[in-house]
Amino acid sequence: MSSIRAAIDSSVLVGLLNPRDTWHRRAQTLRNAIEHTDVELVYFDCVIAETISVVARRLEEQSRSSEFTLLLDRLRDQVPATTITWILPDVPRLYDAVLDLMYTSAGALNFNDALIALACRERGIAAIVSFDPDFDTLAWLQRFSQPQDMP
Repeated sequence: MSSIRAAIDSSVLVGLLNPRDTWHRRAQTLRNAIEHTDVELVYFDCVIAETISVVARRLEEQSRSSEFTLLLDRLRDQVPATTITWILPDVPRLYDAVLDLMYTSAGALNFNDALIALACRERGIAAIVSFDPDFDTLAWLQRFSQPQDMP
């Protein structure tokens, strides 16, 4: 059985990093299910950037900024720089296609989501681990959002 590569979305990654996040328990359950499958997670640079920004903003809003370095260290441990797939250099080449995908989704897919989807298609990545149902509109991308979605 060959492994299925699946990009991880920031909605799940934020939940994994922050024990007090709304998605934490669901993200942990999903990660535990993935560990018992042949799914290989792919971490895109734009997801890492978005995750760091979301974590920082939420901690600031909750007056918990002192926890930021702990969560950043947790991210570095879970996703070392050597494991990141760098797609932001592709933005100039994919820019029009990203905007076209946003257009055809009537804005349901934001810029990052459209970029992630196109990067998956180009790299033969068949799935995304995400709580965002907007990815369900894409024929080339299967969304894993709960343990029963796992192959």
